Amino acid sequence: MTATERPVAILFADVSGSTTLYERLGDREALRAVESVLDILRRNVAAYRGRVVKTIGDEVMAAFPDADGALQAASDMQNGVASLPAFGDVRLAIRVGFHYGPALEDKADFFGDAVNTAARMAGLAKAGQIITTAATVAALAPLLRASTREVAALAVKGKQDAVQVCEVLWQPDAEVTMLAPKHVAAATEPVLKLSHGARTLVMDSATGAVQIGRDASNTFAVSDRMASRLHGRIERRGDKFYYVDLSTNGTYLTVQGDAETVLRRDQAMLRGRGTLAFGHSASQPDADVVSFVCEDRPKQG
Repeated sequence: MTATERPVAILFADVSGSTTLYERLGDREALRAVESVLDILRRNVAAYRGRVVKTIGDEVMAAFPDADGALQAASDMQNGVASLPAFGDVRLAIRVGFHYGPALEDKADFFGDAVNTAARMAGLAKAGQIITTAATVAALAPLLRASTREVAALAVKGKQDAVQVCEVLWQPDAEVTMLAPKHVAAATEPVLKLSHGARTLVMDSATGAVQIGRDASNTFAVSDRMASRLHGRIERRGDKFYYVDLSTNGTYLTVQGDAETVLRRDQAMLRGRGTLAFGHSASQPDADVVSFVCEDRPKQG
């Protein structure tokens, strides 16, 4: 079936600080907490004529026929999660990003610029924040447009020009911290520790994308014959890390506590600890795997 292009609002929402959640609550209780959030996200997608495209770990990707529905769903998601009781001493929060624009639809999935831009907006959002683009705000009904404010023109990976970023004010009576270049630096930063054989690499804010594949020019050159020359890459978006599959045979992702999943020309957020296998399951005796651990480390300087 040939892919068709149409305007759509793509929304990404994920649980903020899920690594800490698993460390403090343990796998079973953390999974229960995450599922309670995912239930809220799914209900609000359906309430505004949206459709959940996919759920990967603690992240939901959804599509809406218009920008209005995406904004209203995002606001209700934030309100719903904010009203949840704490799990132990952990209070849950989500980050949401969305963008309205043309996207290719094929086999119930979406691809293209709208998807990439929405993912970048979610990567810019902080806990309890909804981030979108000025182009999306222009497509909103006037009443909804009044609940947004411009933040800054920011460089977005994959875009030649800076993108005007806007915030949705879903808490009308609250003081919301503005996302801007001049902010108070956090004491810690998220890093991704990658291990392949005897080699270890730590990805932080200064590290570029990590490429994995059979070719020796990759950051990690794997020997598995099922792997493509450039099999996939890992990139940092905001304070999270994503694996993007570029291969012929797919990437087998295992996150501790979850069943192994297969990514084929798809992407997934990396959380907790786990493994990436290339072309076939990590359970195969000849699998050449890259292990990962997501953690927070004190900032230097």
